[in-house]
Amino acid sequence: MDLEVTVLAQSAGTTLVTLMATDAWQRTREGLTQLWRRMQPERAETVAAEWEAGREDVLAALAANDQETLNELRAQWQGLVRRLIVARPAAAGELRALLAELDPDGAAARSVTQHATASGQGRVYQAGRDQHIAER
Repeated sequence: MDLEVTVLAQSAGTTLVTLMATDAWQRTREGLTQLWRRMQPERAETVAAEWEAGREDVLAALAANDQETLNELRAQWQGLVRRLIVARPAAAGELRALLAELDPDGAAARSVTQHATASGQGRVYQAGRDQHIAER
């Protein structure tokens, strides 16, 4: 079960950080808070406050294109989720259901990073999908 917990926690951490910067955040926060209230009621309010502070960090990191901070935040939420699942294994099923509801196609958990360097008169063309280049 360790690998399964780790994979779920990784997916949740990535999805949470992604959703923190979207219009779906309020719904996400409400669902997570309800999950924590059922599984660890004594920590629910503290965790909810951490999410709000974390959201501010995510928005600032996105504005600054600070990938290192975003990776740290993903790891932070991954650890929080993993500890919840280890303490309350029943949370895994509820978390999966919540993630499926909030991100049905799993798009938030997928991440693409591209790096390129051009020198001299070299050019770099990168795309996450279709790319059409018409040069003359």
